[in-house]
Amino acid sequence: MKKVLLTLALVTSLCGFAQVFEVGGIQKLETPANPLAKVVAISPQGDYILLSDDSNTGLTKFDLSTQESLRITDAKGAGFNVRISDDGQNIIYRETTTNQNHLRYSSLKSTNLATGKKQELVKATRDLQGFAFEGTTATAVNKGKLQKKALAGKASVTRPVLSINNRQLMMTVDGNTKVFSPNGTEYSYIWESLSPDGSKVLYYVCGVGAFVADLNGNIVASLGQIRAPQWYDNSTIVGMFDQDNGVYTTSSVIKAATLDGQVQTLTDDSVIAMYPVATQGKIVFSTPYGESFLINVTK
Repeated sequence: MKKVLLTLALVTSLCGFAQVFEVGGIQKLETPANPLAKVVAISPQGDYILLSDDSNTGLTKFDLSTQESLRITDAKGAGFNVRISDDGQNIIYRETTTNQNHLRYSSLKSTNLATGKKQELVKATRDLQGFAFEGTTATAVNKGKLQKKALAGKASVTRPVLSINNRQLMMTVDGNTKVFSPNGTEYSYIWESLSPDGSKVLYYVCGVGAFVADLNGNIVASLGQIRAPQWYDNSTIVGMFDQDNGVYTTSSVIKAATLDGQVQTLTDDSVIAMYPVATQGKIVFSTPYGESFLINVTK
């Protein structure tokens, strides 16, 4: 308890001259013990988080109010880019398998958290390039082709769908998939996501930094070394600034940035804070030691 209170005091002090957020406090979450070592998603309503292990195997739902845990799947790869529907009721995740020739395949699965119903949305393939939710419609880009499935109501896709293929950032519009890659095709792209209003693209260029572009590929903001960036709202991003010695991470802090250039550090060096996820009023991050922390924020 003393360590948690000390962290709270230090973070609050760091944020005394808040540029992006007012920080209401930080608390350590009593999440299940290892190997459920990191948070990989937070529901849009902010009532639960999803946990996976360091290799992205398995998913567990952790209720932030009741502190109760529910194991969802043991699938390999499930923690990588897992998505939650806007109503918080459905999740989609990949399941990675390896055949007898040691070739890796990925299928796309869904689970309804209220009913427990599970579905296979995309059969095992070598080319599952990306997937997302628009409302309650699950979308996937497989071999450059768009697939969609309504998990409630009718299927509707009006926004671009982002994916990665051969290290390039791709965009699918009206069923047509093309190279997007705003910084040029000589770079490698990861951590792509669409803004909540669907008007901007957030991504990270390996070895360069994080950027935001409009749907025409015009760069709106250069965010610098904010890794694993996530949208907080349409104009605010959270991510991490981590350092390592070539073997393991030696330090990492959570940063927040706005498209107009404001930057704020939300944690201090008393904890190695990594891979944040965010929704209105809440930012959750993990440490390499299987701990998870919740930061309460307001704008």
